[in-house]
Amino acid sequence: MVRLLVRTLACATLGLGALMALAAPAAAGDAAAGKTVFASQCAMCHTATKGGPTILGPNLYGIVGRKSASLTGFAYSSAIKASGITWSTDQLKAYLPAPAKLVPGTKMAFAGVKNPTQLDDLVTYLATLK
Repeated sequence: MVRLLVRTLACATLGLGALMALAAPAAAGDAAAGKTVFASQCAMCHTATKGGPTILGPNLYGIVGRKSASLTGFAYSSAIKASGITWSTDQLKAYLPAPAKLVPGTKMAFAGVKNPTQLDDLVTYLATLK
């Protein structure tokens, strides 16, 4: 009887753990992998260091929480100025796969980050830049 009770509790515990894993939100991306994505897809136009220069695009250090078109020293398009976007991780995930689709008229000539894992990793990395 005790063995049966122990087995029943063990099965119930395993089952509950499996259900909790299914119900849990997806894990955040990998910031280290995101840094690699940044280096291969973003660094040719953007810097991401505190006080870093503006090159073809604005410096992305501190991008999460920043209002669009608010970094001094970069000539933003009127489309991005008018967008009213505040760059949250959700906004970045919506923008980066197809910038011109979310903000028609943006100067950002970039095909986008199409791979969902790379996108999550990149946005996680950008969120660490504070």
